[in-house]
Amino acid sequence: MLNFKHSSIINAPVEVLWKFYQRHDVVQLLIPPWQPIQVIRRQGGLYIGAITEFRCVLGALSFTWVARHTECEEYRFFTDELISGPFEFWRHVHKFEPENSKTRLTDEIDFSMPGGDTVDFFTGWLIKSQLEAMFRYRHQVTTQECE
Repeated sequence: MLNFKHSSIINAPVEVLWKFYQRHDVVQLLIPPWQPIQVIRRQGGLYIGAITEFRCVLGALSFTWVARHTECEEYRFFTDELISGPFEFWRHVHKFEPENSKTRLTDEIDFSMPGGDTVDFFTGWLIKSQLEAMFRYRHQVTTQECE
């Protein structure tokens, strides 16, 4: 199992970030322009049972990614887990922690590739580098929209 973590301080209260993440278009806004990902469906907002479905294209390869929200505590965190997609396991916790009048936004992901530890060992660095670029972009967008 591999893990990834990205954290930023946003100069806005937790309630502002939570409201931003509830927007119907937030998923589309947070997809970096260099990633060929299309939002197919988003139902249920941030709460338990919510579903998000994406279509991803990587060269000649395309796949569907479906995630379900499995945990949610309003203004604190929500968790999505992979139902179907390219990973053996994917669990993403989105945390919102107040720090004075600001918010620490943290994304924590535990994941593994099909094929076990050997595949994780050889592909983990590449996946983590792509995640780092993606979450740097997401946090920049969040900062622009919320500050």
